[in-house]
Amino acid sequence: MRNWADFDPARHPFVWDADEGAQLRALVREWVPPVLSGMAGWWEAEHWCERQIDAVVRDRYGNWAQGWNWCYRYGGPIGSWVTGPSSVTTPDETATRVVNALLEWRRWLEAMARRFTELAPPPNASPEQRSWHLERASVRLVTMALDSGAEGGWYGQAAASIGWFLTSMGMDSAEADRAVERAIGGRFESWVDPGRAVIESVGEDLAVDLTGHAPYRDHREREELENFHDRG
Repeated sequence: MRNWADFDPARHPFVWDADEGAQLRALVREWVPPVLSGMAGWWEAEHWCERQIDAVVRDRYGNWAQGWNWCYRYGGPIGSWVTGPSSVTTPDETATRVVNALLEWRRWLEAMARRFTELAPPPNASPEQRSWHLERASVRLVTMALDSGAEGGWYGQAAASIGWFLTSMGMDSAEADRAVERAIGGRFESWVDPGRAVIESVGEDLAVDLTGHAPYRDHREREELENFHDRG
C-alpha cells in the first residue's frame, strides 16, 4: 500500500448497483463454511474464509480494494469488518459485512482523493510556499488518522496517508516512504495521541526535508487558506 496510483479512485472505476451487490454477496456466501472452528479450533475456518473472500474481492475489483478489511482496531478506517474470527458468522451476515466494508473503503479512498486535491501546492508554488503546503498537509492528514477512530497502529494510517499524498504529486513511492520515515522518526506510537506540538513538528520536518525551506507562519495574506485547511 505504497503508491497512491494503485488506489486513486480516478484511475480505478467502480460501478456499484443492486445487481453488483447481489453478485458479490453470492460469491461471498459460497466461501463461508457451514461449520465454523471457533475458539476450540483456533478459528482456522474463519481465517481461511477471510483469505478466500479477500482473494475474491481483489480478483473482482482489483488491488485498490485490498484495504476493505483494514479494521480500525488495527489502525485502519474500516468499522464494518474486524477479523475473520469476529466477522465470519452466517453466510448472509458475512456477505453483508463484506459489502459494507468494501463500500466503506471506497468512500474513504474518495474522501482521501478530495483531500489530496485540496491540500496540494499549486503548480507554480515557490519553495517556501510549497513548504507551507507540505507542512499543513502533513498536519491535516495525521489529524485525520487520529480522528478516524483508528486505535492500535493508527500511525500506520497516518504514514500511509502522507506517503500517498506525496506520490499523488508525482514522488517515487520509495522516496516518499523514506521521507515519511525521516519525518516521523519514531515519534508516533499505538494508542497514544502525540499532541499538536509533535504533529506540527513532524509536518515541519517533512516540509524542510523536501524543500530546504521552513514553512512560513502567520502571514495575513494566507489567512483564508489557513482557515480552509483548518475547517472541520
